[in-house]
Amino acid sequence: MSSLLEVSSLCKTYTTGPNRVDVLKGIDLTLDAGTTTALVGASGAGKSTLMHLLGALDRPTSGSVCFHGEDIFKKNDGQLAVFRNKNVGFVFQFHHLLPEFTALENVMMPALIARMARDKARTAAEELLTDVGLGQRMTHRPGELSGGEQQRVAIARALVQGPELLLADEPTGNLDMKTSDGVYAMLADLQLKKNLTLIIVTHNERLASAMGKTVRLVDGKLEKII
Repeated sequence: MSSLLEVSSLCKTYTTGPNRVDVLKGIDLTLDAGTTTALVGASGAGKSTLMHLLGALDRPTSGSVCFHGEDIFKKNDGQLAVFRNKNVGFVFQFHHLLPEFTALENVMMPALIARMARDKARTAAEELLTDVGLGQRMTHRPGELSGGEQQRVAIARALVQGPELLLADEPTGNLDMKTSDGVYAMLADLQLKKNLTLIIVTHNERLASAMGKTVRLVDGKLEKII
């Protein structure tokens, strides 16, 4: 099994006037391709910051993140945007769907922005919506869908360009337990079907125990890898 991500001495510091906050304090982590990882820890431990760095949404203060052996932060901002759009899918607690568009149009959107041919984008979006159990809901707008269905649309949207890495930051934090379990089961199925490297931030210890690896952050440092 080959390494997809190699994180070395990763630090992130925010400075506001005279105030300095060290959010991440030297993270070292290796994740193999096609694996699942739960990222756990108390609020403020640095979980979301780490996810943003792994997905190239932000740059570290120091340290490196290598993707297939290449340090992604040696890229300029334009190159980093291309890398992010092609290789990383993001799912957040709030789905951020565009309310005026249908489920199908929402899923197609990232592919169209990346200039994928419309027919190809539509086919990919239809397949993904079927995969997430919404084959009969493609023409519905977000306001006509339940919370769990909206999050499934967001997951399909995150995968429409075929990323290798899927980052999910508390993806069911605003859903009830039964709906959450359904979304997590669907994510597990997609991870296997598409051989994704999946990283989930969660407070759900039961879910974390089902992941291949659990990484615990405490005060910006890795306390434990299980």
